[in-house]
Order: sequence, then structure tokens, then C-alpha cells
Amino acid sequence: MKKIIVEGGHTLSGTINIGGAKNSAVALIPAAILCSGTATIFNVPQISDRTSLIEILEYLGAKVNLSEDTMTIDSTGIENKEIPEEISKKLRASYYFMGALLSKYKKVEMYFPGGCKIGERPINLHLKGFERLGAKVSVDGNKYIVEADELKGTNIYLDIASVGATINIMLAGTLANGTTIIENAAKEPEIVNVATFLNTMGAKITGAGTSEIKIEGVKKLKSSFHEVIPDRIEAGTYIIAGALMGDKLKINNIIPDHVESLTSKLSEIGVPIEIGSDYVIVSKCDKLKSANIKTLVYPGFPTDLQQPLTTLLTQCKGTSSVEETVWENRFMNVEYLNKMGANITVNDKVALIKGPTPLIGKKVVATDLRAGACLILAGLIAKGTTTIENVEHILRGYEKIIDKLSNVGAKISLEEI
Repeated sequence: MKKIIVEGGHTLSGTINIGGAKNSAVALIPAAILCSGTATIFNVPQISDRTSLIEILEYLGAKVNLSEDTMTIDSTGIENKEIPEEISKKLRASYYFMGALLSKYKKVEMYFPGGCKIGERPINLHLKGFERLGAKVSVDGNKYIVEADELKGTNIYLDIASVGATINIMLAGTLANGTTIIENAAKEPEIVNVATFLNTMGAKITGAGTSEIKIEGVKKLKSSFHEVIPDRIEAGTYIIAGALMGDKLKINNIIPDHVESLTSKLSEIGVPIEIGSDYVIVSKCDKLKSANIKTLVYPGFPTDLQQPLTTLLTQCKGTSSVEETVWENRFMNVEYLNKMGANITVNDKVALIKGPTPLIGKKVVATDLRAGACLILAGLIAKGTTTIENVEHILRGYEKIIDKLSNVGAKISLEEI
């Protein structure tokens, strides 16, 4: 077990370089097994989710060569066997092996995936998509068995524009017979990144990034290489850090369009921000205005930045509101922000934040990945020292977060409990 200790009140200046997108990499890595030879992925973030995915790959018999942020996956020796619960439960994104293995071998057996406890997070949309393609789904306790004699292209309408379901159905449809059309598909940049990777291997996918994706099934995919896009959530988290404690803090290697919903909201609040071709420069402002936030699917305000932004809203004058429309348990950070001095009330899906309120360092708990990021940001501005426990959640999704913040002036450390 580890804990993160943050000493508040230190100005952040210099440059933070953004790594590859977690939410893209965790889909690209399982997608790599669809090719008949080797796949090389560049800019893979150095996070614990990567380690968990490699564990699954090697369990199945793939050969993985890892050098810094470059991963080469040789799938020629894979044996399609049951993925046990002890490794599938380590991360939510293990479910992408469902679509990939079903597509390639027409059968997959694995246990329900793990991840942060931010809501029910059912995979019924994924399973319905597989069934529409001709697969049979059986449930044995906590284990899923999905198999088909043949996968046949069809039209699939998603009741919710789910990123996970969109990608998983896209994976399954890549080697299906005929054409699959996903309607009401999610539009996130990570989906475009995965579709581009599959196309470099020989898939025929069009429409990624729109609400309708068309997949013309092919017989086989070839070896290829691809690069993970910059992580828009990591970028957004550090941009918020700059708004709290920055002195011309530069967030480098970003795609500005991917964080526009955040940067436009920060400008509305009163944060000084300069947007370049692949960077943002942000500074602290002592007079911030309150704001109303509603999480939406892309290109709306991302649910993954709702909790980090709440820390900033505690420093805004007046009453701000945050409406969470994606996950029902995404206010678990509020208890700990209030413990540190915030004035936040939650009623169903809406949090009201009255500010500005000074924060005081306390012992707190990271209940999930983005709640942990929220508490690190709170620790940066709090008086005294903040100790964050259960930080394994944070290490799942933020590459070298201690080093990146320390290098720009934060007093932050990772210690064993």
C-alpha cells in the first residue's frame, strides 16, 4: 500500500509534458491481438493499467517487448483460454479482450472486469452488440462466455453513446462477415485513435468520430504500428493545477481541440490562459467567478474532469453547480473536500459548491482515479500537509504524476504505508 503526501502553497512553473491517453492505450493494446503478426504501439503511458494488460497478454501467450513508452506485441503464439478473475478484475478495460478475442477466435471466456467503483457500469450494451453480430452470451456466476459459429455484420443501435461499447463492437465487427453499422456511436477522440490503428492493420472502418461508424469486415489483419494520442484528461488535470497554483505553467504535447470544453469554461471563470498549437499556458487568478458545469459525452464537458474541476470551484466566488449525468457515484470526493474545508452539498446528481473557501491539509482517501486527482489538486492549495491513501487508483491512470508535479515546483511524494 502507498500514500501520497502533498505540502500545499507552492507555486507551479515550468513545463509538464503530457503522455499517451490512458483511455486510448487500454483499448489499443487488446486491439493489437487482432493482427496476424506483430503490432507496435508508441507513446504508451507508463501507468499500472498498462502492466495489468501486459499480464493478460502474456497469460494468453503473446510476446510483449516493452521499452519506455514503446510496446511491441507478437500475437502469433496466443492460446484462446479463459481469462481468470484475478487478472481481469484489475482494470475495467480488460473487457476489450472480449471484442478482440471474439472477433479473432469466435469465443471468449472471462470474468467481469474491475476498475473504479463510480457506478454500476454494466456491460449490457457490449453484450447486446455481440448478440446482434450472432454471438451467444452465457453467464456463469461472475464469468461470461461469448461464442459464435460465425459473426455477421448488422446494424446496431446503442441506447447510450458508450465509449466502451462502441470500441468493443468495432473490434468484434472488424473480422465479421459483411458490414456492421454502429448507430448512436460515441464520438470520443480515443475511438478515432483505435479505428485508425485497426485501419493501418487492414480493417475497413469509416465514420469514427461521428455518430455512425461503418465497419466492412475483412478476413485478416496484418502487422502494423501506431501512436497513442495525448491524454486529454491528464492534460486537463494539469491545466486545472495551473489555474490553482500556476505561474505561466506550460502544459505541452496536447491537442487543444480535445480540451476545448475545459479551456472555454476556465476562460469563463476568469483563469488567464494562452492556447497554442500544441500547448496551453495557464496562471493562477485570485478572483474567480462561479460557474455551472454539466457532464456530457464528447465533445461536452468530460465526466473524468468533473472531480478535478470541483477543487477549482471551491475557490470561485459565489455558488457553482456541477451536474453529473454519466456516472451515479462520482461525488465520492465531496466528503473529503468538505473535510478539508470546502462547502459542498450534493442532492442526487447535482453538487452545489459555495466559495471561495480556504482548504486545510487532512488525511483523505482516493475512492477512485479522478477523485484521487481532485484530492491532489486540493492538497496543492491547502494550508499544511495533505495525506492521500488508496492511491493505487491514481497510479492506474496518471503517468509519473509525482515526478511531473515535483519538476514544476510541487512538494509531493509517494511513500509506502
